[in-house]
Amino acid sequence: MASAKKPIVMVSSWPPRKCGIATFAEEALEFVRKHDRGRPAYVICHTDGRGRNVFPILDISKARWYEPIAERIRELDPYVVHLQHEYGLYDHVDRKRGSDHNEGFLKLLEEIRPYPTVVEPHTVHGRMKDREEEFIRRLAGFCNVLLFKCHYQKWRLDWTFSGKGWDRPRNIMIVPHGARPDRRYAVDQVDNLKKELGLGHLCGRHIIGLVGWIQSNKRWDIMTSMWDSLYEEIRQQTGQEWTLLGAGDIRDPHDRPEFERYVNGVRLLQDKGIGHFYRFTPRGDVYYKVMSVCDFIVLPSIDETQSGTLARVIALNKPFVTTAPLEGLTAQALESRGGLLFTNTEMLRRQVLRLATNEGLRWELGHSLYRYLMDVVSWEVIAGRYYEAYRAANAAVHDGVPIDIPPEF
Repeated sequence: MASAKKPIVMVSSWPPRKCGIATFAEEALEFVRKHDRGRPAYVICHTDGRGRNVFPILDISKARWYEPIAERIRELDPYVVHLQHEYGLYDHVDRKRGSDHNEGFLKLLEEIRPYPTVVEPHTVHGRMKDREEEFIRRLAGFCNVLLFKCHYQKWRLDWTFSGKGWDRPRNIMIVPHGARPDRRYAVDQVDNLKKELGLGHLCGRHIIGLVGWIQSNKRWDIMTSMWDSLYEEIRQQTGQEWTLLGAGDIRDPHDRPEFERYVNGVRLLQDKGIGHFYRFTPRGDVYYKVMSVCDFIVLPSIDETQSGTLARVIALNKPFVTTAPLEGLTAQALESRGGLLFTNTEMLRRQVLRLATNEGLRWELGHSLYRYLMDVVSWEVIAGRYYEAYRAANAAVHDGVPIDIPPEF
């Protein structure tokens, strides 16, 4: 028997596209479906998406790409439309290489005003460019509920808008980046995982991981350039053998020069027997397995408003070292109490040395991450928060109940 419930429609990039938001959306919808198993869910995505209940009809090469999307949404008559947003996903570029600056995305929201809408932007900088400020102002006015990942994004927006004399949006809800609660591996499973991945030669060795999509902003070279001397210092202090594992693949062809430079740095260490490069596509179970063989993770990123890599670090309760002050990475490191921060290369060196030589600290940070996972960012918790947003959007559209979410401060 067909479900009597109206469906959820998610608009997003979607696998097999090599896109962090596609991977995010896939996990998010898995748990949204579990939260209400009787409610159908569909995906509208770019033309390279595939899967059951997936409509790959979003063709950004067309100026009016949003019209067939709106038409399909009307046909599906949804309970709510949940849109994942990142500027590059909806940027139409004309024949003269001129961008519409996501105007089509706002037109899509205009077209589907009769339906409850929840928009989840993945790039909300603390200090935005003028065009970004204007886009977020208009976006908040077009959708019913706007989901930000971090509290700082909302209170910084309050400051920005008040400085321009704009009204502060009252429909912004904070819903963190979700993390899986069901992918943790026990310590005694690690050597078998190494063998399964073809890393059996690393059995018995401790591992520091650089894991995920290899992009220009990930700056693996900061870590690889100091590993030679760090390795010796750790070995002298602990008597233990450690390996720096670089694992991942390129996502954006424009990042190929950096990709090759970062990977070559790891391979130079591999030639010395103190590093290893492992190429894999960072999505699905293998992503979690690769991270699970690491004692801790280093995220030397220089531009992140939130991080899918960090979500997997949290899912596996792995201590981490990351850059500060840096948007969502810093915010979650502080809130979770599961990571150490660095602001320069010497501080990175000290923090890596500190974690590698102090097993008790690794356990302490890992336990903090477990509590943060289970209480705050588990996808099971986040799916519940999504449904709060869905209900509020429905009440606004169908019952005229105003959405009035108070400011952070």
